Formats: sequence, C-alpha cells, structure tokens
Amino acid sequence: MDILTLRRGLLALTGAVAGLSLWMLEDAALRGSLTERLHLPLSTFALVFFGAVLAMAGPLRLRRAAALAAPLAALVAVLIALVALRYEMPAAVRMQGLHWIAGFLIATLPLPYLTALGSTGGTAYPALFTASWQLAVRATAGLIFAGLVWAVIWLADAALGLVGLGFLDWVMIEGGPLPGMATGAMLGVGLAVAWELSDLLSPQVILRLLRLLVLPVLTVMILFLVALPMRGLSQLPGGVSATGVLLALAVAVAGLIAVVIDQSPEEESGSPVLQIAARVMAGLLPLPVALAGIALAERVGQHGWTPERVFAALAVLAAAGYGLAYLAAVLRGAGWAMRLRRANRALPPLVVLLAALWLTPLINAEAISARSQMARYDGGAVPAQDLDLAALERWGKSGQAALARLAELAAAPEHAALAQRLAARAAGGEAGALVMAEDAEALLSDLRAVMPLQPPGATATRDLLLRAIPAVELQSWIDACRTPLPGGDRAGCIFVVADLWTAEPGEEALVLLREPAGFVRYEGLGMVAGEVQRRSVGALTGMLPDRAEGEALIAALQDAPAALQPAPMNLLGVAGGLLLLP
Repeated sequence: MDILTLRRGLLALTGAVAGLSLWMLEDAALRGSLTERLHLPLSTFALVFFGAVLAMAGPLRLRRAAALAAPLAALVAVLIALVALRYEMPAAVRMQGLHWIAGFLIATLPLPYLTALGSTGGTAYPALFTASWQLAVRATAGLIFAGLVWAVIWLADAALGLVGLGFLDWVMIEGGPLPGMATGAMLGVGLAVAWELSDLLSPQVILRLLRLLVLPVLTVMILFLVALPMRGLSQLPGGVSATGVLLALAVAVAGLIAVVIDQSPEEESGSPVLQIAARVMAGLLPLPVALAGIALAERVGQHGWTPERVFAALAVLAAAGYGLAYLAAVLRGAGWAMRLRRANRALPPLVVLLAALWLTPLINAEAISARSQMARYDGGAVPAQDLDLAALERWGKSGQAALARLAELAAAPEHAALAQRLAARAAGGEAGALVMAEDAEALLSDLRAVMPLQPPGATATRDLLLRAIPAVELQSWIDACRTPLPGGDRAGCIFVVADLWTAEPGEEALVLLREPAGFVRYEGLGMVAGEVQRRSVGALTGMLPDRAEGEALIAALQDAPAALQPAPMNLLGVAGGLLLLP
C-alpha cells in the first residue's frame, strides 16, 4: 500500500471514528446513561479533538497531531463545562451562540501555532502564515468534497427511488451512526487529497485575489471617515449594529494588511500603491475601532449591559490591541511591515485569552447583564413595562435571581406596575401576555390615528378586524405608518376595506405596510364563522408590487379606494374548489 492511500485511509478512519464517537455520546445522553453535565464537555472534547487532528494531519503525522490536539480539546471542554454552571439546565448552553463562538476561537486560533510548532519546532511568522492559509484552504476543500459526496448520494437515492429502491430515508432514520461516520470519512479523505495537492491548492492564488480588494476597502474606509462628522452613526440602517459594522470593517482592514505584507519581505506585494495603501490602512485602523467603542458605550448608556454587549466590549478590546499595535508600527517609520508581522504573531493569543475569560466566572456576562438591568430599574431608568423579562429568563441562574428579586420588589405598594407586569407574565406565559390590556388599547388608538383608511367611513369594520393583530405586533404597524413614503409626508401604510370574499358575510380588509428596509408587506383580514382570520395576499400576475411600485400603490390607495371587479376565472367545484392561476 502506497503512502498516499495509507494517509487517505487513516484520515477517513479518523473521521469515521469522530462521527461514531459523537453519535455514541448523543445516544448515551438520550438513553439517560450519561448526564447532560457530562455529555456537554465530553461531546465538546470529541468535536474539538477530532477536528484539530483532521486539520493538522498532513503537515503533521497523525500521532503528533493527536498529541497536540488533546490538550487543546481538554481546555475547550473544561471551559464549556464552566460556562454551563451558569445555567440550571446545561442544555441551555446549546442555545447560547456567543459561548460557542468563544469556544470556536479557542479551538481554531491556536491550530497554526500548534502546526508550526509540530512541523518546524518553532512559531516563526512565515511558518504561522503558511500554516494558517493552508489550514483554511484544506478545510474549505474538505468540506466542499464532503458536500459534493452527499449531493451524489442524494442524487443516487432520488434515481433509485423512481424504481422503489431508495435508501437515504432509512439511512437517516434507522442508520444510527452511519450518517455521521460517512460524513467524517468523506471529510478525512477530502483533507488528505487537499494536502496531496497542496501545490495546486496554494493559498497564493487567494492572497493575490484578496490584494485586489485593498484599494476598494481603503476607499470605503476613507469615505466613511470623511462622511462621519456630517452624517453620524445614526444613519446606519435600522436594526444594524454600528459596533458590529465597525468591528467588521476593522477585521477586514487588518486581514487585507496581512495579505499585502505576506509572510516575509520576499513575498510581500511589490506594488508601491498597495504598500502605501496598506500603510495608510494600518494608520487609520484605530479610528473605526474607537468609533465602535463609542457606539457601544452609547448603547450601553441607553439600554444597559446585555451578554451581546459584553461580548462586543471584549471584541472592541481585542480590536484595540490590533489598532494600537498597527498604529505604533506605522509611526515608527522604516521596518513597519516587519513590526506588523510581529504584531500578527503576538496578538492572536490575546484573542484566545479574552475568549477563554468569557467562558470563566471572571467574566460572567449573564451576571453582569442581570445586575445592569436591575440597577436600571432600581434607578428609575427603565419602567416596569419596559423590563425585558424574556431576556432575564435566558440569562441562566443570574437572570432567575433577578426575576426573584423583582418578585420581592413587586410586593411593595410603590411597585404596583411591576406587580401587574409579573402577574400578566405568569398568566400568559408568552410574549403577548406581557402587554397589558390598557397598553394594547393605547396602541390601537395610536394606530387608528396614523393609519389612513379607505373608504374613510369604514371605521367599524377596521376596528373589528384589528382585533386579530397581537398587541406586540401593533407597534411595528405604527412605526410603518409613521415612516413617510419617500419624497413626501404620506404615511407608509393603508387599510383598505372591501367585500373581497363573496361567500362570506361582511367586508374584509387589505393592509399594506412599508417596512423600514423599503419592502412592502401585505396583510389580509377577514371574518370566518364569526372569528377574525389573517390570510396571505396574492396577485394574479404572481408578483405583488414592491419597493417603488409598492410605495406608489400605497399612495394611490390613500387617494381613492380601488374599484372592485370580479376575478376573471372559474373553478372546478371539487375538493373545495380547484382553479388554474394565470
């Protein structure tokens, strides 16, 4: 057996064992023979261990890769076990994406260091740079190969299913560990072949392509910084985090700078334009990072801490380390590229350290957030009706402690509003119950005041049909109406009443709402058997008017109600009515 076949077989076997191990742990947990407290760290260990082994095998021998992967996997498993102690039910950690992002950073960022250490005995920057990009390329190739194999399996199953020989459903439902083992084996083979063809799959192609983005990104960065004093951060689209956008820009800038300077003076870009652009970007990098910190501080001042904002604060801190290091490298003059390479070698462990601290009791984001929200309520910054009780429920033991404290406060006469809020929550158990009846009536009153009605006298039908809209949704309707259509002061909504269902007594309604992003949402309301029902809205042409056409339609309907006309079609009177849509 030649060495290539042996390597492919070993990595395929490693991947299959990984799939089998994860299945066995999941099966043991389902059967109750393994508690969730143990299952979570053990499955984390298996996932990180086998993932790291497969990632490093090729540059390293399998045994060497396993020896280096084991301590890394143990560290991540211990940290996940620690963060699970913040929750009554360890399974709740599975729903907390930020914890897994931190775990992913801890599991992946050290891999180039371990690979370089195992292959060269040191962590010189050229070895780290090469290991990083080779790992990214090989992992991408392996995942693509596994996906393509599953696509072929699906196609084969579809073809055999035509003659009654389909097998994929049985494999997925009754096959036990087979799907996971097959996926792991495919991934192992893909990674082995990618390493064999490392000359053809050289990262240099990707690096050269990425260098083409340096000037466009620098242009965007300069335009942003020039426009900022005139426009302000508030001009970001609704729902988009200014901190997240600025941090993403900083990450893109740092990555492109690394691409330009490459691993050594011999490999760095010889273009004077790209050299100057990279140096300017390095000097400007602290600005978006500082703005991200300002945006985050403003958000915290307005709404207090949440786990997402604590995580963002750590991200800003890590980005600040890069920004200051890059600025210092540039300001010191000649040799700036060499100093940037040193910074790129030294700074990833800082990110790993911050990610690890996130998972330890030293930075308990749930406790920080719960204390912050309680302090805001105690200080009168947030009224009882605005407390995010659902968020407190998600914040583990700290959130539960805050809810218990709120229940104690509710017993005092001066916290009557809080007592009413908690009572509504206990009675309803869902978001709709959190809005008190008087709040819902106030929202309906506001909506009726800002929503145009056609015909104007159809107020009784409108009020009747609006009963179908949950109170928690009414505010979004109000916001749509209060946001004027472009180029004027017209409301961004319309409520049209007409007899649209001839088989049902009374009238129905068609509601058009312009979303903040510019799309138009259509809602249908009608009475069936004495109950208000919501129905979807369609067009005979197949496409409802949207954006500019939808805005024009809203304006036209505000001016005058559209004439009713019968639908130009007949239906077959079977199975409740069958029709052919044009």
